[in-house]
Amino acid sequence: MYILEDKQVKSWLSEFGECFEEGNVERAANMFADTGCWRDLLSFSWNIITVTGIEDISKMFRVTCARINAWGWKVEGDVRRSGDEVSCWFIFETEVALCKGKLTLIDGKCTVFFTSVMELKGYEERTFARRKTGYINSAVRDRKTWLDCKEDEEERLGYSEQPYVVVVGGGQGGIALAARLRMLDVPTIVIDKNNKPGDSWRNRYHSLYLRNNVWQDHLPYLEFPDNWPIFMSKDKMGDWLEMYVKVMEINYWTSSICTNATYRQDTGKWSLEIERRGQTVRLCPKHLVIATGMSGYPKMPEITGADLFDGVICHSSDFVHGKNFAGKRAVVVGSNNSAHDICMDLWEQGCEVTMLQRSSTLVVRSETFLSRSKYTQEVSDSGIKTADIDLSGAAIPYNIMKDEMTSIWAEIAEQDKDYYKCLRDRGFLLSFGEDFSGLEMMYMYRGSGYYIDVGATELIVQGKIRLRSDVTIDRMNNDGIVLDDGSELDADLIVFATGYESMDTWISELISEEVANKVGRCWGLGSGTKYDPGPWEGELRNMWKPTRQEGLWLHGGGLTQSRLYSRYLAMQLKARMENITTPVYL
Repeated sequence: MYILEDKQVKSWLSEFGECFEEGNVERAANMFADTGCWRDLLSFSWNIITVTGIEDISKMFRVTCARINAWGWKVEGDVRRSGDEVSCWFIFETEVALCKGKLTLIDGKCTVFFTSVMELKGYEERTFARRKTGYINSAVRDRKTWLDCKEDEEERLGYSEQPYVVVVGGGQGGIALAARLRMLDVPTIVIDKNNKPGDSWRNRYHSLYLRNNVWQDHLPYLEFPDNWPIFMSKDKMGDWLEMYVKVMEINYWTSSICTNATYRQDTGKWSLEIERRGQTVRLCPKHLVIATGMSGYPKMPEITGADLFDGVICHSSDFVHGKNFAGKRAVVVGSNNSAHDICMDLWEQGCEVTMLQRSSTLVVRSETFLSRSKYTQEVSDSGIKTADIDLSGAAIPYNIMKDEMTSIWAEIAEQDKDYYKCLRDRGFLLSFGEDFSGLEMMYMYRGSGYYIDVGATELIVQGKIRLRSDVTIDRMNNDGIVLDDGSELDADLIVFATGYESMDTWISELISEEVANKVGRCWGLGSGTKYDPGPWEGELRNMWKPTRQEGLWLHGGGLTQSRLYSRYLAMQLKARMENITTPVYL
């Protein structure tokens, strides 16, 4: 504990609290550095928002302090110094929520102010000491068991009783959100087209393994067993999700498709048509969450002469395995994660495979990438909870993260320069992002464009996976592909690992193009890089927060984001169900 620093942060928090009580905008603004930023997760804005610079901070302060009362500002844990920075975690509360935040000061001025809701007062999650009793220790006539109640709920919900929330999409995102809503007693149904929970993973290509380690991929409330492998097969993950749905008692409608969604302005509810078990069921929830992933439909380029090709053509989403192509020739169009995995799988099965790289790709050794992770066994053994690591990551605004990542990826480029030289010598087109901010930011910008190396790079360097780069397809013929430089690639199989459309397409398909245009772009920060046009917005567009369409929410991202932001989305939905005032600051 640093005594002077402890006094400094306590003084800052005390003064900021006074500013809130007084509504003193000018005094509060003077407490921030010129380039300071404030990231808020619901506590003041009922939004997920970052504002930067004194002018924008002042605007948000002026509006929110007029309608939100906040008090009880207290430092929690140790005050830390790193160079010129002094930082601490703190707690506070509002009329409706218990909150937590992080403060960073340089020379007494705030450079980063992070605030977040942790629990809604009176509507806390039913966990730990607040868990349900279960069995009543007395005689009860006509007692209903847990199974009786479960079957009764499944029979009612969606038929005689309407859900408050319907989640379309039952992958890890929809499942995590449904578990959160279950803990908050929000009646919810998850709609999924697959036969079983977890099929969204099982149905992907046979060789797929998760890239992040087991400590980073936990779901809310239920962590993986201690003997779980560090890297999971997609089928093992599928089985876990199926088990999770059952254990967490999620109302999950399998083999069900939402064919139409219309918002009824007169009732303030959605009208959904669901095809289930050969019947059409109409659901009328107050809120609709699209959790079909951060991408839309597969991108399948239209190539002249494709109808002439005598072999097999498929998108990577339809590729299963290379067993049927031993001794044959394949071309994989693309150079990101799926393309590398499919190339390696085909090579392992004895296929002669060529990767067609059309544009530069970020590549990183798995060992290098994971060496910087805060999700490790050592951290877990120290008693730090996964939720605490999640919150620490959320406390870093994206503009600050971008600067940090630019520095880190410059170090990686130098550290692994021999590795990268071998790739360049082979003709591979390398990138560290248009703004050199690396994989994490590229994921935020566009959700693609990279490969975490788990073996395919060495095959490329050795020439076992053949590479054609900086070329495009001119046309196809019955034997294969003709490139724009006039050369040809003969093939029995052509796999287009060409990515997916924006998740906006789900809104157009399910609801209408009018609503999709009203909501606007989904995902991306506004970096001005490829697939992420500016201006800079500071948060992922339309994710986990109110959209311009009343009652419509979007949920997606990887396992880490699904785990973290499902909590904030669930609390927003619970607050509305309980008629808590939620004035949104945009």
